[in-house]
Amino acid sequence: MSGRQAAVEGLFAEDGPFFVIAGPCVLEDDALNLRVAEALARIADDLDLPLVFKASFDKANRSRGASPRGPGIDQGLERLRRVRDASGLPVLTDIHEPAHAAAAAQVCDVLQIPAFLCRQTDLLVAAGATGRPVNVKKGQWMAPEEMKGAAAKVREARAAGPAGGGVAVTERGTFFGYGDLVVDMRAFVRMRRATGAPVVFDGTHSVQRPGLGAGVSGGDPEFILPLVRAAVVAGADALFMEVHPTPETAPSDSTNMFRLDAFRPLLEQVLALRDVVAAPPAGAARHG
Repeated sequence: MSGRQAAVEGLFAEDGPFFVIAGPCVLEDDALNLRVAEALARIADDLDLPLVFKASFDKANRSRGASPRGPGIDQGLERLRRVRDASGLPVLTDIHEPAHAAAAAQVCDVLQIPAFLCRQTDLLVAAGATGRPVNVKKGQWMAPEEMKGAAAKVREARAAGPAGGGVAVTERGTFFGYGDLVVDMRAFVRMRRATGAPVVFDGTHSVQRPGLGAGVSGGDPEFILPLVRAAVVAGADALFMEVHPTPETAPSDSTNMFRLDAFRPLLEQVLALRDVVAAPPAGAARHG
């Protein structure tokens, strides 16, 4: 196992370090992809923070059939390879079908299961069998404890396949009515207890307003920062953020991505909050 692979897998261990998954929603041209990746690599180096670049080669669950989906698996993986080589960052992408898993694992350091597909056994097994770490997003209709089965499917497939790998689970909110998501801050403790896996907070998809855009999902990006702050204090083990230099021009998730130039200040706040939470409460020595 290479040192790079071991470092990435260490992030997906139950007792691994805090880390960040970030990047544009969908892969765009090389200029945009590399601009974002190089900015993220600088932030990761400056803050000494493990960071995984994320972008999708296909957005298979768009609201409308005519919506942009991305470059597809062949071009998409080549673009991700160029991002990895140019930036030095590990890369992550979504897979939607079992047949995607092996091909994506040849390029990507981490595979991700979209929320709508988190109970699809064949997909979870195929991802786990590659030996790559897998991030499974919790479906918006599921209780935290229900993710135990998804994590187990990945682990069981990994045990039967190549050595290595790991699993994380991601909280992105629960449906409230038909057009809103609510994040239950108890979910981080509950999901970690149920799965024995690090729990990631998806700070950008959690502000989606499904079906409330012009035929697509809307979003309330002004709530990204307070939700991220709250999740970190509540015990999130990692952070997932879709970032873009100009979200309003992005072909997907334009209403709920975070501006790239504001990302470093957000992460600085996140790390400061983690330091505060980790410190013993005032007076602990007197009353311990």
